[in-house]
This record gives sequence, structure tokens and C-alpha cells, in this order.
Amino acid sequence: MAVCFLFFFLITSDKPRATLTVGTTIIPVGGSVTLTCSVQSSDGWKYEWFRRTQTTSEVQIRDQQNRDIRVSQGGIYRCRGTRGNPVYYTDKSDDVTIEITFSNKVAVKQQPNWPQIFRGETITLTCEVQEGGETTEWEYEWRGPRTPTQWTHNNDVTFRVSESSSGDYMCKSRRRDDSYSSTEWSEAFTLSGSNQPKAQITSDMRDVPVGGNMTLMCSVNPLSCEWKYYWYRDENSSEPLTTQDAVFHSNGQIRVSQEGLYRCRGGRGNPVYYTEYSDPFNTDKNVAVSSPLFLVLMITGLIFGVIFILLLFLFLYKKVYKKKGSPDNQRVSHDENQ
Repeated sequence: MAVCFLFFFLITSDKPRATLTVGTTIIPVGGSVTLTCSVQSSDGWKYEWFRRTQTTSEVQIRDQQNRDIRVSQGGIYRCRGTRGNPVYYTDKSDDVTIEITFSNKVAVKQQPNWPQIFRGETITLTCEVQEGGETTEWEYEWRGPRTPTQWTHNNDVTFRVSESSSGDYMCKSRRRDDSYSSTEWSEAFTLSGSNQPKAQITSDMRDVPVGGNMTLMCSVNPLSCEWKYYWYRDENSSEPLTTQDAVFHSNGQIRVSQEGLYRCRGGRGNPVYYTEYSDPFNTDKNVAVSSPLFLVLMITGLIFGVIFILLLFLFLYKKVYKKKGSPDNQRVSHDENQ
């Protein structure tokens, strides 16, 4: 009776399932990891090991019948137990994915590499593999508000900065011929778009002197050498001034000889990103009025001239008077009377 019960138990028991365990699923380049296959509550098993990838079919790993094996290749692994003659097979274990982590560092770089980015500007973020990664064909994965959600062959993303694009960006890369060998994630690159800046006009003069000129300066805060400056005359004009209208300097200054209402704005990048227009700067033609110093000198000169003439007149008058009153003149006058 006991023999019949044991025979019935062996026939009706569920087919056992192998269990695959691993300490870590991520290993460095050149490293390895131990995989362990087991069948619960029974002995006498040998083991078969299998590997596949996302692009290749599952194949058995040859000459591997041990309970423990060491692997250094990324991929999807499974195992099963075998025993007896004819051979009895357990169900295969669940999948275990092994990934290899390259030692190459990756970094997110921004182009143009400006210290401050404004909303509306177009930028490119590039995932760069460092330390000898130039000779390997890579594909890239991104994390960030404005990045692809899947692996891509392109190592850069280009977009227009907006409020929704602000945040942290990271990337990593893997070999195109081995989807289970990748780098670690890069350090986070934080993108923050500032509000559109406004240009400003300054000058040490308010009026254009007659026959002369005055200098106007356009600037954008924060100051930066990448800005180019565009000048406009009249409040509603959309056509920038040319070299026929003013003398341009490379530092945002122009020299003008015509009065009017001037505006400016800065621009940079490709496509060009423009700042807000500056407030209008009004210039008038200066009337030719003598300076106070000149008037003082002129009046002083006139006074001294009059005084000099008076003194000269008095001197001559006195000289003539003395000559008439001399003894010789009196004797001549007496002789004539006789």
C-alpha cells in the first residue's frame, strides 16, 4: 500500500522549477559574476545554462553543467536541472539579466557654452564619452525633461529653452554591438532658463553738438562678449541702422551726428536670439550758444580795451597840455604880441 502511494505521489507531483540566483547583476569591464542554479529539496542534479540577448536567440552554454558558473559577458541567462536516464528536465528558471558597466566616464556638455541661458534660446546638449571612447561606436540613453525616451544613435539633443525644459539632464552610453554593456549614468547637468533680458542705452551726453557727434552705448546685463548689438532710429522702425547712418564700434558703441529717438537690442546664437528693445533714448541738436567762460573773457577784454583807450587818451592829452604851458611857448607868444 505504501509503495502504491509513493508511486502515485511521484507521478502527480508538479514539475520542479530551477532557481537562478546572483549576487550582483552589474559588473565592471574585465570582471565576472557567479550564477548559481538550484532545484529545491532534491539531489543528484546536473545543470544546463542558457544565454540570449535582445537580438539573438537563446543558446546553451557548452561545457557548463556545474551548479555554479562565472560569467563575464552581458546578456539574459537561464538554467534548468537534469538527472536520470532517460534524462528528466526541470522547468527553466526565471530570467536574470547581467549588465557590464564600462569604466569610461560620460558627461553632458552644453553648446553654446554660455554661463547664462535665456528662455527662447536654442541650445544643444551632447553626451560625451571620455577616456578613450572615441574609437567605439556608441548609442545613448537620456534622462531629462526634453530628451528621447529610448536608446538612440545620436549623442546630442537640440531644443528651444522654455520653462518646461528646465531641470536635470543625464546620459549614458553602450556599445552598439552589445546592448548589455554600458557606462554608468553621467553626473546631472542642471539647465535653468532665465527671463528674456532687456538692453540699455547709456551716454555721457544728451544732445548732438552743432557740427559734431555723440557716442551712444548699448549693453545687456550680464555683460558678455558674445552679444552683437542692433541699433534703430525712430520708435517704430524695424530696420537696423547701417554704416551710412552711424559709425559702429565693436563694443556696442555707435557715434551719431543726427538727432532723433534711438533704440537698441542685443542678439546672439544661430538662430539669432534677441533681447528686448531698450527704452528709447532721445537726442536733440544742440544750439550754438557761447559758453559762459567765453562771455566772461569777451566782456573782460572789452573793459580792458576801453580802459586802455581812456588811459592812452589821457596820456596824450596831458602831454599836449604840458607842451602848451612850457616857457618857450610863452616867449614866442609874448614876442608875437609886441
